[in-house]
Amino acid sequence: KVLKKMTPEEVIEVMKNSGLRGRGGAGFPTGKKWELTKSYEADQKYVVCNADEGDPGAFMDRSILEGDPHSVLEAMEIAAYTIGATKGYIYVRAEYPIAVKRLQIAINQAREYGLLGNHILGTDFCFDIEIRLGAGAFVCGEETALLESIEGKRGQPRVKPPYPAESGLWGKPTLINNVETYANVAQIILNGAEWFSSIGTATSKGTKVFALGGNVNNIGLVEVPMGTTLREIVYDIGGGIPNKREFKAAQTGGPSGGCIPKEHLDTPIDYESLKTIGSMMGSGGLIVMDDTKCMVCLAKFYLEFTVSESCGKCTPCRIGTKRMLELLEKLCSGEGSELDIYKLEKLAVNIQKASICGLGQSAPNPVL
Repeated sequence: KVLKKMTPEEVIEVMKNSGLRGRGGAGFPTGKKWELTKSYEADQKYVVCNADEGDPGAFMDRSILEGDPHSVLEAMEIAAYTIGATKGYIYVRAEYPIAVKRLQIAINQAREYGLLGNHILGTDFCFDIEIRLGAGAFVCGEETALLESIEGKRGQPRVKPPYPAESGLWGKPTLINNVETYANVAQIILNGAEWFSSIGTATSKGTKVFALGGNVNNIGLVEVPMGTTLREIVYDIGGGIPNKREFKAAQTGGPSGGCIPKEHLDTPIDYESLKTIGSMMGSGGLIVMDDTKCMVCLAKFYLEFTVSESCGKCTPCRIGTKRMLELLEKLCSGEGSELDIYKLEKLAVNIQKASICGLGQSAPNPVL
C-alpha cells in the first residue's frame, strides 16, 4: 500500500493525524519526528530501532521482538521509504538471545521474500537492516549514546542540539523510534489514522503496553487504552494486592519515573496526567507496592541502579547521584537528619537541571 499507492508526504500526514507518540518514554509525536528527519537533505540517511530495553522489570519490547518481529521490520521499511533512508539498524540487548535469534530469522525471511534488499516489490526503493547488540549499558537506551555505541565507540550521550534527525549516525540524518512505537505503524497504515486516534485521550492516542509487576495478583504484560486509570489496572486487570494488604504506591517509568501514592489511584495513565503528579510514562514498567514497602529504601534501590549505570561523562550525574545515594544510605540506617532532606532536594534539583542526558535529568525523580 505504502510503496505503490502513497507518497512519503501522505505517510507523514497519516502518522501525524493518528496522534501516535513515542512509546520509549519521552512521548515525542512520531509523525513530526519523521517529517523533521525527511526535511534534512543528505546522500545517506538511517532508520534505527531502539530495542535496548533497560528498565528493571520491563519486557514489553522483548515480547514484540520474540512474538512478531516482522511488525518492526515492516514499520522500519515504511519509515525508510518516508524519510529517504536505505539502511537500518536494530540495536537490541544481548541479554535477549531469543529476540535476537528470531529477529535474524525474520530479516532472512524478509530478504528471501524480496521485502528487504534492492528494488523492493519491483519498485526503486532499496533498504536493508542489520542487528547491533548492546552490551548491557542502561545509558545506551538514550538515543545519542545508542548511536555512539552503533558506531563502535563508548556509549556516552552527545550534547544536543544537533538532534539525530539532523546529525545522527556518522553525522547523517537518522530516525530513531523504539520497538513499541514501530509496532503500531503498519496497523495505522492499514486501518487509518482515525481508527487509531479514536482510542485513548485527547493528547495521548492509542494503547500502551505495561509490564505489571510487584505486589499484585496478576503479573505480566497488559495492553490498555491510554487514559485507563491506575485503579483499573491494579484492581480490575491486576486482581488487586495479594494477602489482603493495602495498596501503597505504584512506580511508573522505572528508575526515571516517580511513585504514585494511594491518593492518585484514579489518575488516568497518559503522558500529561503522569507528568502533572511528578511521575512519567517511561517505556512502560509498572511496579505495584503494598503497605509493607519502605519508600526511602525504594528510592535508594533506584539510585544504586542509576549510580552504577551513569556513564560518567558529566559531573552532575557522575558525582551528584553518588552524594544523593550516600545521604539515602544514611537515612536508611537511621542516622539521617532534617538537614539531609534539604540537601537531597537541593542536589536533586541541580542534577535535573545540569545533566547532559535523560539518565541524569531523571535520576532524582524517585527521590523527589
